[in-house]
Amino acid sequence: MLCWLRGFVLPSAACQSVYTQLAYEVLFEDLDRNGDGVVDIVELRDGLRNWNSAFDSDSEKTIFRAADSNADAGLDFEEFVQYLQDHEKKMKLAFKSLDRNNDGVIDASEIVAAVQSLGIYISLSQANDILKSMDSDGSMTVDWDEWRDFFFLHPAKTISEIIRFWKRSTIIDMGESISIPDEFTEQEKRSGVWWKRLVAAGIASAITRTCTAPLDRLKVLMQVRRSKVSKMGLVNEFKQMIKEGGLFSLWRGNGVNVFKIAPETALKIGAYEQYKKLLSFDDANLGVLQRFIAGSMAGATSQTCIYPMEVIKTRLILGKTGEYSGVVDCCRKLLKTEGIQAFGKGYVPNLIGIIPYAGLDLAIFELLKNYWLEHYSEKSVNPGIAIVLGCSTLSHTCGQLASFPLNLLRTRMQAAILEKEKIPMFQLIQEIYTKEGKRGFFRGLTPNIIKLLPAVGIGCVANELVKLLFGLT
Repeated sequence: MLCWLRGFVLPSAACQSVYTQLAYEVLFEDLDRNGDGVVDIVELRDGLRNWNSAFDSDSEKTIFRAADSNADAGLDFEEFVQYLQDHEKKMKLAFKSLDRNNDGVIDASEIVAAVQSLGIYISLSQANDILKSMDSDGSMTVDWDEWRDFFFLHPAKTISEIIRFWKRSTIIDMGESISIPDEFTEQEKRSGVWWKRLVAAGIASAITRTCTAPLDRLKVLMQVRRSKVSKMGLVNEFKQMIKEGGLFSLWRGNGVNVFKIAPETALKIGAYEQYKKLLSFDDANLGVLQRFIAGSMAGATSQTCIYPMEVIKTRLILGKTGEYSGVVDCCRKLLKTEGIQAFGKGYVPNLIGIIPYAGLDLAIFELLKNYWLEHYSEKSVNPGIAIVLGCSTLSHTCGQLASFPLNLLRTRMQAAILEKEKIPMFQLIQEIYTKEGKRGFFRGLTPNIIKLLPAVGIGCVANELVKLLFGLT
């Protein structure tokens, strides 16, 4: 960052390896727009934006919390200098941790090793692109001065924070399965921001699921239809649902689908954290394979715990008007007529479906991420939230497509009410293939795909609005 400032803010006398008092004074004066001798958070925010667009929306808050030692909502010159000196020491430690051969410069191989330590795999050419964003003399290496200039005033304190740009931090809800962020930062855990983000994401997920519930119900109804000749247009399908139960029948089963957000998310994140600890050694960062295993096991754990809710949701969606008065009534009737085993119908294909979903989801995300780094990371390794969200959405969609046949098997088995309808999974596969062909495994895919765009759009807007209510940025 300071490379840009050298030509516009700092005089040439300040361009030396050790920053002088004059350099700090010039920087402080540039931030202190009203000349009152104190830099407030608005002046700091505007200054950071003018200097470098790479700063995120929380940068000024992070700096302010660390630098405002007397908590008077303003930085005087002494506090400003103290923060810069402390920050430079931390950047020096980060530089030394990257410079593994202690030759005083960071090269492409060291960038690759550092990024891989966080489970992010890049090529040498991609590492060179990262180097170019910091290399001011064209040597294809980064010395201490270049490193310090690039991260000057950046709130990152450790190498993990510096290269965590590509960690997925957005919870995405595609209507029935929630993705979870790789991890929360230590600062978020200490401050309690993490639970606010989870609650905000849960509320946004509830809004998303409610808005797309008619398409979700239509998908389930199409999945259980066994006749090869029964084909109706989507509009006619909706008309039929409204005719049978009225307009509100389109949201049948949505209540339990929304209700299970909280336990599903809590269990998945809690299990994910525990599995990460089991799979890591000496607090080492997890690689792609370990994250895949941890994510799959966390998904299996949460699904096992909340699976009875999945069965109840399916039965409510398929129920005729007046058949069930609510969730409790549905649960009571299932117990009375089919026994406790009814709540485990379709569990095996549901559990098996977690593997292709999680595997393809992670693989596609890594592929898209590496493509972006290869072709568009000339100026920064940070892709921005829009790119990460787009990659995540596409990877989740591919995961859903891969696991859709298993999802259909699960729904068919959940819907089996009479004893004669209960068919073992492999026999059901053979029956679908014989009577309905290969396309039979993808019944209901159309409404599932149609709901993708509104689900992501509504989810993003709702998440941003809810985050504002919680004071999150």
